[in-house]
Amino acid sequence: MRILIYSYNYHPEPIGIAPLMTELAEGFAKRGHQVRVVTGMPNYPERKIYDEYKGKFFLTQEQNGVTVQRSYIHVRGSKPGLLDRLLLDGSFILSSLWQAFNGWKPDIIFATTPPILISLPVSFYGLFSNSYVVLNIQDIVSEAAVRVGLVKKDSWIVGLAETIENLAYRKAAKISVIAEDFATKLIEQGIDKKRIVCIPNWVDLNFIRPLDKNNPFREEHNLQDKFVVVYSGNIALTQGLETVIKAAASLKEKSEISFVILGEEKARQQLQECCDNYQADNVTLLPLVPREKLPEMLSSADVGLVIQKKTVTAFNLPSKIPVILASGRPIIASVPDTGTAMRVVKESGGGIVVTPEDSQALAQAIVELYENPEKLEQLGQQGRKYAEENFGSKNALNSYEALFDEILESRE
Repeated sequence: MRILIYSYNYHPEPIGIAPLMTELAEGFAKRGHQVRVVTGMPNYPERKIYDEYKGKFFLTQEQNGVTVQRSYIHVRGSKPGLLDRLLLDGSFILSSLWQAFNGWKPDIIFATTPPILISLPVSFYGLFSNSYVVLNIQDIVSEAAVRVGLVKKDSWIVGLAETIENLAYRKAAKISVIAEDFATKLIEQGIDKKRIVCIPNWVDLNFIRPLDKNNPFREEHNLQDKFVVVYSGNIALTQGLETVIKAAASLKEKSEISFVILGEEKARQQLQECCDNYQADNVTLLPLVPREKLPEMLSSADVGLVIQKKTVTAFNLPSKIPVILASGRPIIASVPDTGTAMRVVKESGGGIVVTPEDSQALAQAIVELYENPEKLEQLGQQGRKYAEENFGSKNALNSYEALFDEILESRE
């Protein structure tokens, strides 16, 4: 097959959708399919164009059997406002179309959202190239924006987003969602369930795997003989990392427990102020590690944290949950008591769920695992087993390959 992956983010961006799309593209290429990717210049999570890509409007590269076609995006600041976000997405809509047309016509266009505006050039190019569009939904923008307080429910922006979403859903040959709760939401919006397929996000289980806890990451950051609690990833509106800082401050007397938070620079600066306010000197703030060092960093932890606010979209599944489970480390998930994140952590048997934005509950869960090494080990083993059964990248590749075959066979 000829497969075009249309994704705003891609390697070398270290977190979010980029690693997933990179693994998917390279996995298809290894199976003999022709694969090209239309994407933006790398900028996430700092929201700053990476140095080696600055000043470039278009760039085409060959990476591990995949043709990667990058295009200009307008980036202004690490925390873009509404206008900045529209300029960001608008610039990608226009520039990416050039790259889409600058290559062979695909059989399948696989487009991941958000941003939902990506569906506009995808639908246009799909119509021109007579290609089938598979829309992959990682989040429902109109609902997520309201729940995190970015806009009000009756805002014209929400109405516009809903209109574009509904148009995108109806133009796609199939819609893939990452959790069953997404499917339920779309069916409520009038989408035929026969057009929806649930394929969870995946993990390369050979890459992310349990390793020795006492490794160079611990040595480099003076964490030997510590009980290490790690949060790594995006620090945004959907997280509530002040809860982690307050929990850390309440556990200062337990000197064996150390907290490590890895994130982008400006967010770390704000968290440092929070640490100073609460006198949480048992928190180490670090930059995100390069992807090749991710397994080592994950394995250095005794516990991995998943943190959300009370208002986060209930059907969203943070991509870090499969990753932490695959690393063989227990999760403490401070997430809403309904929805996908809570369900997956409990179903996996690989972690503990506590009330979001409750630092005392978070601290108690950390102490519980600190004082029960046997339970710590058991949760880690159960989580790895669940990841192997549910989140393997081979399973995802098989599912998408079968889906694409089904779509193309229906044309014949």
